[in-house]
Order: sequence, then C-alpha cells, then structure tokens
Amino acid sequence: MSNPTNKKLAVALRYDKSKDAAPRVVATGRGWLGQQIIDVAREHGVPLEQNPELAEALSALELDEEIPEQLYRVVAQILGFILRASGHLR
Repeated sequence: MSNPTNKKLAVALRYDKSKDAAPRVVATGRGWLGQQIIDVAREHGVPLEQNPELAEALSALELDEEIPEQLYRVVAQILGFILRASGHLR
C-alpha cells in the first residue's frame, strides 16, 4: 500500500475465527520493509488490497493487537471482497 509520502506502507492481518475475536495485526512496515511484506504476500498467493487510510490506521497498532471495533466494518468489507474474489465466499 502506498502512503502520501510515496513510501510503501504495508500491514498484514491474520484472522483465525477459532482463536481470535477480531483480525490481528501480524506485520507492519514502511519503505523497504513494507515492500518486503508485499512481496512475500504475493509469493504466497495472499490477496492484497490497497487502502492507504486504513493502512495508516492499522500501522499505529501494536503487533498481535486485535483491530479496534471502529475498524471492524471497513476490514470486514475488505475481507469479504478478498474472500469472494478468491472463490472462498459466494
């Protein structure tokens, strides 16, 4: 994901419905590290979504922290889109 200063910002989320009440931030990075997160996601077939405002908000969280309730709706919309696009949700 790109931010206004044109340095790559990437945030990775994990959600295991059997363990987590909400998605958790598992990686965040800017610049070179952000690009590495994106590259690894692509290598492993992880769907990507560009949303600079959401990435900025999520990057302020601590690693392994659940996303705050205020972000549930937007993250749910993105996860739904990704699941539908990948054929895991109708």
